[in-house]
Amino acid sequence: MKDFDFAAGETVLVDKPLEWTSFGVVKKLRWEMKVKKVGHAGTLDPLATGLLILCTGKSTKTIDQIQGKIKEYEGEMVIGQTTPSHDLETEVDSEEDISHITEDDIYNLLPKFTGKIMQVPPMHSAIKVDGVRVYKHARKGKEVKIDPREIEIKELEITNIDFPRIQFRMVCSKGTYVRSFVRDFGKELGVGAYMSALRRTKIGEYSVEDAKSVDEWIEVIRNWREKKEAEDEK
Repeated sequence: MKDFDFAAGETVLVDKPLEWTSFGVVKKLRWEMKVKKVGHAGTLDPLATGLLILCTGKSTKTIDQIQGKIKEYEGEMVIGQTTPSHDLETEVDSEEDISHITEDDIYNLLPKFTGKIMQVPPMHSAIKVDGVRVYKHARKGKEVKIDPREIEIKELEITNIDFPRIQFRMVCSKGTYVRSFVRDFGKELGVGAYMSALRRTKIGEYSVEDAKSVDEWIEVIRNWREKKEAEDEK
């Protein structure tokens, strides 16, 4: 096993569990490390799982570089229903008949969402408008104007269709909101959609296959601290 030095600087690949916030993972592992400088390179929503990269010590200088890398996701949408947050954070607020939707309708839409496109981030997101995070407006029921931004979806494929559920894989640029893609995909179908699952599988050359769970990292960190404390006592 690799000899880690979290105080000096490490790049820590975590397989984030469902319902944990990204900050919650940072807080937990930073407390175990007893290291001041720990940050993450790209937020994952609580209802998403998969690759979350933490940087410690001098490695925190690479956070911006890592955040700029392309991302790969595996996701699932439910068509014919919408929620205000475009995912399972909020309750279904509309339903449409999907009996006329065919698999060809799904596949024929893929080119429209591939390449460089303009996308409006969701209201339930952490971006700021006039210095205030828009999810705070959303929770108060206020609508604010969010300008569209250019993103790039480099690869998009449907991996399974079992109506109303559609599973997909996406490779995209920094700043892409998969919830917004699902929202817009549902609009193009004319029946709406919300994201029912999301897993980040890659960030640049980093893969979730090489990541450890929070509990596995805690064990590694505690072993490192014991070894470090033993060396300090010599």
